[in-house]
Amino acid sequence: MDEPEPIEPDTKDWTVVITEGCDECGFVAGYDVRTTGERLRATVPLWRERLSGEDVRERPEPSTWSPLEYGAHCRDVLTVMRGRLELMLAEDGARFASWDQDAAAVDEAYWQQDPEQVADEYAEEAALTAEAFDAVGGEQWDRRGSRAGTAFTVATLAVYLLHDLEHHLVDVGVTG
Repeated sequence: MDEPEPIEPDTKDWTVVITEGCDECGFVAGYDVRTTGERLRATVPLWRERLSGEDVRERPEPSTWSPLEYGAHCRDVLTVMRGRLELMLAEDGARFASWDQDAAAVDEAYWQQDPEQVADEYAEEAALTAEAFDAVGGEQWDRRGSRAGTAFTVATLAVYLLHDLEHHLVDVGVTG
């Protein structure tokens, strides 16, 4: 498959979902963050099923990622966010580098990846990230970190991450 046109970068400040939820996908922000691991695990069969679809490489329109590209993105989001969680637990007030998701999609050629492999890697990353959130307890939920001036706690990082994964399931037509 030829390299598709790059997607125009999303400039929306998605951190609003931490307190307000998301009208686009129906995400409710006020969930019990101690269930984050359970909810991450629940996304695995949904992504596995979607990534096995015949149209997995098809973009619904040129400016929207294909299910495969979204799946690869979500796999990488899990890796990045688990790294941020680990950093926050090791160092209260940690600062993490920005991650350019659009550059990652191009650099890693998401559109060319093997859907079955992406599904397996997503499942592995989801399991590791779920375990990491399962291990958080007590005051650790209040540990802090920041990225480009945006402050997070471990709890708000959990909300931000879970929204991203669940929102993209809506984007690819699995839920919503």
